[in-house]
Amino acid sequence: MADYKAPLKEISFTLFELLGFEQHLQSLPLEDAPDREMLESIIEQAAKFAENVLAPLNAVGDEEGCQWQDGVVTTPTGFKEAYQQYIEAGWPAMTHHAEFGGQELPSSLGTLMNEIIGCANWAWGMYPGLSHGCMETLFTHGTDEQKQTYLPNLVAGTWTGTMCLTEPHCGTDLGMLRTKAELQADGSYALNGTKIFISAGEHDMSENIVHIVLARLPDAPPGTKGISLFIVPKFIVGPDGQIGERNQVNCGSLEHKMGIHGNATCVLNFDGAKGYLIGPENKGLACMFTFMNTARLGTAIQGLCHAELGYQKSLAYARERLQMRSLTGAKNPAGPADPIIVHPDVRRMLLTQKAFAEGGRMLAYFAAQQLDITKYSDDADARNQAEQLLSLLTPIAKAFMTETGFESASLAIQCFGGHGYIREWGVEQNLRDSRISMLYEGTTGVQALDLLGRKVLASQGETLKLFTKQIHQFCKANADNEAMQEFVSALQSHNQEWGEVTMHIGLAALENADEVGAASVDYLMYSGYVTLAYFWAKAAAVALQKLSEADANKAFYQAKIETARFYFQRLLPRTRTLVETMKSGAGNLMALEVEHFTFD
Repeated sequence: MADYKAPLKEISFTLFELLGFEQHLQSLPLEDAPDREMLESIIEQAAKFAENVLAPLNAVGDEEGCQWQDGVVTTPTGFKEAYQQYIEAGWPAMTHHAEFGGQELPSSLGTLMNEIIGCANWAWGMYPGLSHGCMETLFTHGTDEQKQTYLPNLVAGTWTGTMCLTEPHCGTDLGMLRTKAELQADGSYALNGTKIFISAGEHDMSENIVHIVLARLPDAPPGTKGISLFIVPKFIVGPDGQIGERNQVNCGSLEHKMGIHGNATCVLNFDGAKGYLIGPENKGLACMFTFMNTARLGTAIQGLCHAELGYQKSLAYARERLQMRSLTGAKNPAGPADPIIVHPDVRRMLLTQKAFAEGGRMLAYFAAQQLDITKYSDDADARNQAEQLLSLLTPIAKAFMTETGFESASLAIQCFGGHGYIREWGVEQNLRDSRISMLYEGTTGVQALDLLGRKVLASQGETLKLFTKQIHQFCKANADNEAMQEFVSALQSHNQEWGEVTMHIGLAALENADEVGAASVDYLMYSGYVTLAYFWAKAAAVALQKLSEADANKAFYQAKIETARFYFQRLLPRTRTLVETMKSGAGNLMALEVEHFTFD
């Protein structure tokens, strides 16, 4: 069974037929916008690297893990060599600025790379993956000197980057962080404190590691208003840009984790480490959101990766595994039993994985388009609209896609039966690796509060209306298309209900603020199901049009329509339960007194 095969046909459909990526890129004021031929070439080369180099190392990374000895971290066999191939091919520089050695290709291509690399080996992909957020933060908030000092080597990939937020006593509540930064005579800062859960915080794959660190100045106000942001390199960089002495930031230990064993998740101790302020004093959290939003969209891709990988492995197994006979008669009469793909319940599991993987890809690539517009468009109105759409869709993509990615990874084990529970097939690793995606970069609950509280209710529904208006326009455009009515009717109904449920929660929250927290996760999942319904309806519309063409790949487009039908009839109805639970209110959650929670 193959480790991973990049789904080039599916990627091509989403890019060029559903979202019109070639026209999208040509519409932006880019000096050399890539055409379809160039895009396909890039994707094909990325697929070869992922399939031939990274995928075979996925199980190796899981079995060996990273090794820690006296603060030195060694990555699994083959990881370092694969990274060297990665930088020699120029992949790290692809979407970054030419003045720092980048290739100036659109940011959306990074999304494609993240999917292909992440599906092949998510733990490996985290090493260069976090560097992109580091670079974006430096480019957006750094001084010219800081950019010149750090970006050329980060863009080249010879240095990597991290984000350092979490501390032992505080996770999401960053207002509680204790790491201190004190101004020194030379204008630098001495940082003291401990950070935990730092992905790729120490390793042997790059010459230097640039940590982006949240810390508090001595006279800072309490809470999140008193947080500043600092650059803390593993090795001090001299005026000539050369690496100098080792900084006083050291890996105290590696976390013993459920999954992603191939990535070094570190405890980092800052013992008077030299750091440099980035951005204004006490405005560090706002600056760090540049990094965090990049990471959240990256984590959404992780959900897609686990759904896709689980589906690929499940499908291959279901075609080969012989068990029992079909209830409607033997489908493999020459064999002792039928392949399990003939059984309805196996079909249910396969189609669920397929629908979440392909639907998640549509959402992720659409978000990547909006990111392009915010970065490159010279139309202020278009940029503002894209920013608003991204603000709404980022928490939906991060949380919904990781939740459904985990569900898909779990279904893969179920498809394999007992064989899925043992290591040799790789599906239990896929499940373990996927579980972290719902936790880091803000848990599902945190994303849900961000969506409902900050993005929707705080804007009095205006941010939501921007997206629901798009859905409404799509439904209106297809109102007379008889073949689309099975999709349009349900989508239109849910789109209207989305607004009604939002108003219901908003009014309830005026009486009791806990109503927001009580409804938030269900609201986010509801939003995710409706969002994917929109993209599946669009996919069905494209497929129906293509089927009318003489030279169409009829099997491919018919599969799109059947998967859309499955999504609308089997997955979208989950919203019925979510509406009931949202409207049930906070009372059933908060009525039980704290002291009555007991196990004895």
